[in-house]
Amino acid sequence: MLKSVVFLMDEKDINNETLRAAVLDEADYIKESGYGAEISFGAKELPDKGKTLVVTDSPLISKELLDKGYFVVGMTHDGNGKAEFPKAKYVFGEIDQVDMDSFVKVYQRYAGEPWEVLRTDRLTIRETTLEDVDEFYKLYANPEMTLYMEGLFDDPQDEKKYQKDYIEKVYTLMGFGVWTLVRTSDGTVIGRAGYSVRNGFDEVELGFLVGTEYQRQGYCMEACRAILDYGRDVLQFDKVQTLVKAENEVSIHICKKLGFQETGQVDVEENIYGKKYDQGKKVALSQAKYGKYVRMTLDF
Repeated sequence: MLKSVVFLMDEKDINNETLRAAVLDEADYIKESGYGAEISFGAKELPDKGKTLVVTDSPLISKELLDKGYFVVGMTHDGNGKAEFPKAKYVFGEIDQVDMDSFVKVYQRYAGEPWEVLRTDRLTIRETTLEDVDEFYKLYANPEMTLYMEGLFDDPQDEKKYQKDYIEKVYTLMGFGVWTLVRTSDGTVIGRAGYSVRNGFDEVELGFLVGTEYQRQGYCMEACRAILDYGRDVLQFDKVQTLVKAENEVSIHICKKLGFQETGQVDVEENIYGKKYDQGKKVALSQAKYGKYVRMTLDF
């Protein structure tokens, strides 16, 4: 868990009063938010690197600390506008405009902690973790769950390899994905929902799944409505699609209640990776299988 943010500024910026004022304002804001904050011009001894996020405008400091395993964010300003931070996952500009949630989320990305995306009255919607995979197998155990959608890999280790790649690549690069639905009252994983990008389509796709034990309790509509609002208001999507197996009348009905409109039927590849996960290697075209899906869209 993040405890403090340390600003390590290049020594040559010590007389930059505008920059100093901006960093001091941001440090005060961080402290008011309940976290520690320190400022130093030049090198200094750092607190526990596993609990600290370092913000620096020096590419040299950034590289040295990243090589030592620290979590580092690059910072640009008028004095170093062309600076590059090749190993840093994130770079901030206008530092006094960065909100606390951004510091926390950057730290979580480095630390491998899942982002909490949003909360509804009964649900916490967060990024998936490898620990969730065992719970997914419980959800998918009922044959009804895979009547109209793909199941998990036969070997849980393959599924965990897939989820590890998904967490590291999709969440980090896209900033969204398919998330885990957790019942807030008791921490039970009840399903999955979120956005994905499918080859051959321009619009992002909404997908959802709620375990049979938790169906007919309003969880699906509650989660999907919140996720659609998030897509419109935060991710700024202007249009979303969903692809539902033609025989899946229940899901088609749910999508219509959410405001989606049918636009026709399309063929969709169903076994992209085959029965085993091999570092993202897809099946040969000769082995690809397709199903008929109803395509539905929603304009925001």
